[in-house]
Amino acid sequence: MHLKPNELAGLSEIAISAAQQAGAMIQSYSHKPITVEHKSGGDSIASQVVTEVDILSEKIIVEALMPTCKQYDLALLTEESSDDKARLEKDYFWCVDPMDGTLAFTESTPGYSVSIALVSKAGMPVIGVVYDPVSDTLYSSVKGQGVLRNSKVWKPNIKSTGGMPLTLVSDRGFANKPYYADVCKMLTAIAIESGMPGLQTLERNGAVLNACLVLEHSPAVYIKFPKPEEGGGSLWDFSATAAIFHELGFIATDFYGDPLDLNRPSSTFMNHRGVLFTMDPSLANKIKSLLPLSNDNELENR
Repeated sequence: MHLKPNELAGLSEIAISAAQQAGAMIQSYSHKPITVEHKSGGDSIASQVVTEVDILSEKIIVEALMPTCKQYDLALLTEESSDDKARLEKDYFWCVDPMDGTLAFTESTPGYSVSIALVSKAGMPVIGVVYDPVSDTLYSSVKGQGVLRNSKVWKPNIKSTGGMPLTLVSDRGFANKPYYADVCKMLTAIAIESGMPGLQTLERNGAVLNACLVLEHSPAVYIKFPKPEEGGGSLWDFSATAAIFHELGFIATDFYGDPLDLNRPSSTFMNHRGVLFTMDPSLANKIKSLLPLSNDNELENR
């Protein structure tokens, strides 16, 4: 089955409504006492925390999307429910993170968001919806139909490098990695070589809004090194933002420059190849030279 442009547009509207409803509910709990529980996940605290709000958000989104699953024979993958592998059989699947950045939410700080994508069996994201309920900012894209920011057509420009530092966007804890100082040193050298005055860092959001920060703080890059341990984000952390980046013509790849494996059969984790988001292809090529700095890149499947 191949979804038609008008069908994709209609599905996007449903996803947008679901994300906004879930985001409004999340904000209603943002300053209330929340019970934090732990689940099996990656090797970081951020990937292991879950709250009742995550579950409530997922319920809202699933109820909104379920009729489309029946109408168009779509699969559904969500962070807080088990992977039934239907995504490997259906032509398309919804890929949902009901609340990315849960750790930030539990600390009552910005950085959390709702993320909904529609992904083809081949792993190509065709719809991307991201809603930041703190700033009330909505990003959305449909393949071949452009990108909207708060319902207005959006095409962020790659800013002139003159006078603007390179921004390294990273996940919480990246600064504690043994190779962090060397990464910053090499990125500073790359920035200066490219005509930028230096490097600045941002480390405060979940993976979804980190990718969005790249679009809002050009010139910028968001990277996650490959590693053998499970983690490194999951399909639902990158599918929606990858859809937005692709539609803008920007870079959303693994660390080696290959397409993101957004329907990975063996796991929902993305640790095996890492991720790289940026707006500048030449910058992406230079950043690949950072890979040897990581001690965690000796992967059998490279």
